[in-house]
Amino acid sequence: MKLEGLRVLDLSLFLPGPLLTQMMADHGAEVIKLEPIGAGEPNREIGQKRDGMTVYFANTHRNKKSIQLNLKTEEGRKAALELAATCDVMIEAFRPGVVTRLGVGYEAVRAVNPGIVYCSMSAWGQDGPYAQKPAHDLACEAIAGILSINQGSDKKPAIPGIAGADMLSSMMTLSALLMALYRRTTTGVGDYIDISMADSLIAAVPNNMGSVFADKTPPVLSNERALGGYAMYQIYETLDERHIALGGSEIHFAEAILNKLGRPDLLELCKSPPGPQQDLVKKFLTETFKEKEQSYWVEQFEDVNAAFAPVKNLREAADDIQIRHREMIVEDPNGLEHIGIPMKFLKEPGELKFKYAEVGQHTREILSQLGYSTSEQDAMRDVGVF
Repeated sequence: MKLEGLRVLDLSLFLPGPLLTQMMADHGAEVIKLEPIGAGEPNREIGQKRDGMTVYFANTHRNKKSIQLNLKTEEGRKAALELAATCDVMIEAFRPGVVTRLGVGYEAVRAVNPGIVYCSMSAWGQDGPYAQKPAHDLACEAIAGILSINQGSDKKPAIPGIAGADMLSSMMTLSALLMALYRRTTTGVGDYIDISMADSLIAAVPNNMGSVFADKTPPVLSNERALGGYAMYQIYETLDERHIALGGSEIHFAEAILNKLGRPDLLELCKSPPGPQQDLVKKFLTETFKEKEQSYWVEQFEDVNAAFAPVKNLREAADDIQIRHREMIVEDPNGLEHIGIPMKFLKEPGELKFKYAEVGQHTREILSQLGYSTSEQDAMRDVGVF
């Protein structure tokens, strides 16, 4: 597999870091999760459980090893640095400054391992006026302006269906560390990566910054191409209080839809810029789709060359024939469902291994690899290192 032979030390928690290291594990990396003393990774206990394990944990921590070291002890810091010296990548997601105080910051690790690619993930980044402000995904989306353009039917900001700051920063970190690892192949030198969740959100809205940059004003959603200004890029309610989505503003899609619905006369309006000029088309589509159930429209548009889709709930999406065909929902030998691997390689594809470590399961194994004897490990345990 692509990352076979790569060793990763993961100090991150919750979603962004654990997801990216799981992707690395799926593609062959050895991921060693350093969990907090006590209960360990918080998402071991967040949400519904199956066979004693949360779905959240199962979809972020497969095929990883787990160790526990108390970094507030001298022995724990020493062991962590010795482990870091054997790794290619180290991930942390504490508030800026915490890992330095714990003695496992970039400078301390680089001193024992100049080739380390060290990644710090945080809400706001390692510097700036917000650096020490606590935040999870929603606060980052609020500050970055994302919530202002994510409105419900009441025209008020709504909680997005995905944790955009978490997910985008996860993928941004993965991309950055792979770049750094590629550069290391020629220089032999590692690097330090500073990823901000808020930065990742700002980088994700180039298509929505037209009025922001050109007119110095926030976008009016009903005038924006991808935010509700186009009749053919819109969500419509059906008779059974479900919804369908028209997801393409290209004129040939508009023509196919209006021909199907018997209103080709409205096509010229679809050539107008997004905004009030398209209100008559929106009104027609709103009234028309409200006349029949969602299933009726799915059948009607089956053979129409248009970006049409029923709005499915997550359970329906998990059963969708395309999602299943792509193995994005898979079942383990016990019939339990899991999210699959999104990166599809022709050569050396990723591999799903449904192995999950207990908290601290591999602590002694890793310490033994570092040269600690059984008696030394017992002494460390007795003073609370693990």
